[in-house]
Amino acid sequence: MKKILNPLPVSVLLLLLACQNQEAAKQPVETPGVEVKTPVNTALNNVDVKIGNTRFDKSLNGAADLINVDSSGQVVFRVGAKKDFFSDPDGKLSNNSAPILLSSVDNTKPFTLTAKVTPRFSPNGMYNAGVLYIYSSNDLYQKFCFEQDESGDHRVVSVRTVGTSDDNNHDLVQQEYVYMKISSDTKTVGSYYSLDNKKWKLARLYKNEYPSNIFLGISAQCPVDTGTVSYFNDVNIEATSVKDFRLGI
Repeated sequence: MKKILNPLPVSVLLLLLACQNQEAAKQPVETPGVEVKTPVNTALNNVDVKIGNTRFDKSLNGAADLINVDSSGQVVFRVGAKKDFFSDPDGKLSNNSAPILLSSVDNTKPFTLTAKVTPRFSPNGMYNAGVLYIYSSNDLYQKFCFEQDESGDHRVVSVRTVGTSDDNNHDLVQQEYVYMKISSDTKTVGSYYSLDNKKWKLARLYKNEYPSNIFLGISAQCPVDTGTVSYFNDVNIEATSVKDFRLGI
């Protein structure tokens, strides 16, 4: 005679079903033709670097190991060959290998990042640059550069990346350094440059749609040549914004 098993109580069946649903929710959902991306910022390392009155707590692509800070607060930022941060719309020039030294910032409050930027330009150093960053992830950031262009000229350049990067060449600069500033009042982001740290010129203005927790940073890039160095002086992050987003003051 066959032994008949007693069916499980309904309460037990419901509990088992809930556990199965919770476990399934933990698994990534794979959609045909769509790449499942890893969480953002997985390459960020914890560091503790103080430059002037500003503390940098994250390092991307080994940035903390590539800088020296002297007694005056000047940052010497060395970078190797073929290092860039750019997500080309057609993918041909995409490269997210440039080192970036980053400081955590509360984007629900105003902020201003400023620095005097002096890149080392060279005949073969196309796109060499000293760079200021707003960084959220490899798919969401802005970089503000003093850069060598395709003609060998030196100019202010801004790049905003939301999935892919745009690329905007601004004014030519005839001197070897430029003062740079990125500022937000939580609603608007403005990027500015100055030749004398007094009169500022607007390069870019857009709506602040970054998340509440972001990073501000400095970087050197060398997309084409065998390596370069950029110098940063007067690096500073303040919990205030410019008052006039057209004049940058």
